[in-house]
Amino acid sequence: MLPGLMQDSPLSLTALMRQAKTQHGQREIVSVTSDNPRYRYTYADAFDRAAQVAHGLAALGMREGDRVATLAWNDHRHFELYYGISCSGGVCHTVNPRLYKEQIKYILQHAEDRWVFADPAFIAVLEDMQDELGDVEQFVVLTDVANMPITRLKSAVSYEEFIAGHSVSFDWPQLDEHAASTLCYTSGTTGDPKGVLFSHRATVLHALSVSLPDAMCLQQGDCVMPLVPMFHVNAWGIPYAAPMVGAKLVLPGSSMGDGAALQKLITHENVSFSLGVPTVWLNLLAYLDSAAKTIDPLQRICVGGAACPAVVIERFESDFGVQVSHGWGMTEMSPVGSYNAPKYAVADMANAGSMALRLRQGRALVGVEMKIVDDAGAELAWDGVSAGTLKVRGPTVCSAYFKDDAPILDSEGWFDTGDVATIDADGFMQITDRTKDIIKSGGEWISSIQLENTAVNHPDVAEAAVIGIAHSKWQERPLLIVVLKESARADRQHLLSWFDGKVADWWVPDDAVIIDELPHTATGKIDKKVLRARFSEFRFGAGDALGD
Repeated sequence: MLPGLMQDSPLSLTALMRQAKTQHGQREIVSVTSDNPRYRYTYADAFDRAAQVAHGLAALGMREGDRVATLAWNDHRHFELYYGISCSGGVCHTVNPRLYKEQIKYILQHAEDRWVFADPAFIAVLEDMQDELGDVEQFVVLTDVANMPITRLKSAVSYEEFIAGHSVSFDWPQLDEHAASTLCYTSGTTGDPKGVLFSHRATVLHALSVSLPDAMCLQQGDCVMPLVPMFHVNAWGIPYAAPMVGAKLVLPGSSMGDGAALQKLITHENVSFSLGVPTVWLNLLAYLDSAAKTIDPLQRICVGGAACPAVVIERFESDFGVQVSHGWGMTEMSPVGSYNAPKYAVADMANAGSMALRLRQGRALVGVEMKIVDDAGAELAWDGVSAGTLKVRGPTVCSAYFKDDAPILDSEGWFDTGDVATIDADGFMQITDRTKDIIKSGGEWISSIQLENTAVNHPDVAEAAVIGIAHSKWQERPLLIVVLKESARADRQHLLSWFDGKVADWWVPDDAVIIDELPHTATGKIDKKVLRARFSEFRFGAGDALGD
């Protein structure tokens, strides 16, 4: 090997922070908190306060690799913790406060967090379990002294008191780029949550990758508002990518699902790009319709976390002139793995006839390899038809779970995503189902995702889920479960007839059930585990011996 003659500077969040402060220090951050409805300052201000966080943790005796937990919304204090903890050698452990209490307790215990920074909204949850959190030495409440609530939390202080008096300069350590920077646990829908421990190197590479033109196309002139939570998988990398390119950052606090609040932020702050799960965008569309409001500054959005319904693309683009792109990823991938941006060979993606292509999860980001394999592990063709287990590998992909010796990679370093997918000749990947959700009927696969997307396009349907129900003849048949929009009148037969001509006849669900509300996981996805338990005794009607 002939070694290259280039400097070996570590890819660290500290280097990213220094670059952002030097090049984009005066760019604005706007934050919504419980004690300030519209807090404004700059990146330079934020990184100065991150230095104060680092001093505060050093005074408490934080060592390199110590875990420091956060239970917080998307706001400026949480942003400061992202950098103050990680750049001083600690591990910023973002905890999803929407998880069940037992899961939160398990995660804090498993991570062995020494300190917990929490929004006032989550104090009661922590008070109930603090006696079982033996590793936690102190709690810091993310507010100022004037708004500090009365609490039983151990040695509790307000955030502003915690950083007060500390210098805005800090001698940031030279960290190894492979050192851990952040920790996030999976939602634990199939067992105990598992910790994914991100490195500085992976996080910087991910920020670079998502910012590229064929991905989120971030630039200094953008105003970015992440509606994906900072408490789960680093808000898809935006807290790192936005300051890296110098984009204005709008952090909506707890208003991420409030259509009225989001519309005001978009129009008042000139938000040009935003990211969120389908439910957020459907809620915003419903508000815009009911209030006859516009979102003129918004130019483009990214939809991820679940399959994007066609109606989201159609409505935002035709009614509001907002470009919609689909993305896909998972906690184990830092998290974004693919993005649906046009390719020169298929550049005319805006035509109505290209909707099938628009609904795919897109092409792999730079640094991510993908392949699909059959049940025997043989690689399948990229022909857009062959469906198999999706595997990935690359520098932003998890190699093991935190404090877990069980291997998760195959002999060639591939990670099994648990998704079933197709990939076409141009590299566009489409998730057809989760391995555990796909329906096998008469020896053939039926995609629950495609059926759900078809159902949601019905004008009366607010949300839809499809699960497999045992069938004596066909092994499984699909059951459609829907929540109707307010004042909608669609009945069972009308919902089933909606599928005619839109999917193969044998894919059409055998029955439909209308309910008031679908269960969701802590990350906003429909919880099919709960639905399968709820409908475990469901039996189809005539023709199914199980219903006799």
